[in-house]
Amino acid sequence: MAKILILANNDVGLFKFRKELIEELVKENEVFISLPFGDYIPKLQELGCKFINTPVSRKGTNPITDLKLLLNYRKIIKNTRPDVVLTYTIKPNVYGGIACKMNSVPFLANITGLGTAVENGGILQKITLLMYKISLKKANCVFFQNKENQQFLKDKLAIKNHRLLPGSGVNLLHFSFMEYPPPDVIRFLFIARVMKEKGIDQYLDAAEYIKRKYPDTEFHILGALEGSYEIKLKEMQAKGIIQYHGLQSDVRKFHKFSHCTVHPTYYPEGMSNVLLESSSCGRPVITTNRSGCREIVNEGVNGYFVEQENSQDLIKKIEAFLRLNHEKKIQMGLAGRKKVEEEFDRQIVVDAYINKINSIIQKTNLT
Repeated sequence: MAKILILANNDVGLFKFRKELIEELVKENEVFISLPFGDYIPKLQELGCKFINTPVSRKGTNPITDLKLLLNYRKIIKNTRPDVVLTYTIKPNVYGGIACKMNSVPFLANITGLGTAVENGGILQKITLLMYKISLKKANCVFFQNKENQQFLKDKLAIKNHRLLPGSGVNLLHFSFMEYPPPDVIRFLFIARVMKEKGIDQYLDAAEYIKRKYPDTEFHILGALEGSYEIKLKEMQAKGIIQYHGLQSDVRKFHKFSHCTVHPTYYPEGMSNVLLESSSCGRPVITTNRSGCREIVNEGVNGYFVEQENSQDLIKKIEAFLRLNHEKKIQMGLAGRKKVEEEFDRQIVVDAYINKINSIIQKTNLT
């Protein structure tokens, strides 16, 4: 029985986007997960994982805190003696990768997005790229979620062992195709952390304009508050412009009554799970024309693109969607479902990981 160690920064993402991989791994391996405690940890333990409580500051840049994380990872690797380590997100990739290098342990990194530090340039970008160069040099494989991220780090760091994945993929059974709702009231969904970079300002601008011009519309928001939006959301909800539902553990019940998902993000993510899940349910999407989003949309076929941080363009595309007849909206949803079935099945991701892990373990056993 081989030992697999997974380093991540939060339990929600690990459970929702890696569950199928973990279910496969625990069949024949001892699986350890190292991350901060959260509500989904018991569910991960039920799958068969052994939990190691590990504080990870997702946004902080304190060098002392980061050094502690590196030392913690090194200690965890020495104690668990894994055959393979899997890392997700920036800090586990960087400090987990360095710890693996120091302990001569094979590891697979997953670039789930470059993050604002890299995208915004400046000194933080240089520091982050240097850390990536040190950590990823010995990676057995670096998995990328979109071509733009892959090309950028290939050019900057000369990474040799890498592979492109269809993001985290989507569980086509869990997010099954849903019958399209009737056209009496057209409902839009925003599913994301309520923060500036996710395009919440543009969504609220559009909701205010569209609701006034087209009364038979509804604008719903799902997601945790991050930033000073609480007062604004309460005011707009009191006026009947939006409906805020907070963080939801299962968004499928909202897809059942929605007609379109609006995702005007400009956050540097690897591949938008919001768009994958919405498309899998058979819902058209309106999203930003940027890496991590554009791969999921064929313009005018299963959705529309909008310019980044452009409320007027978002209003224009929502109006274009509203002008479509009911049958055309249904066809857009069907096209989205077909696209994810053909290109974004999560099983593609699971198979890629299992093949790499088996290859590493077999090579280790031969030596």
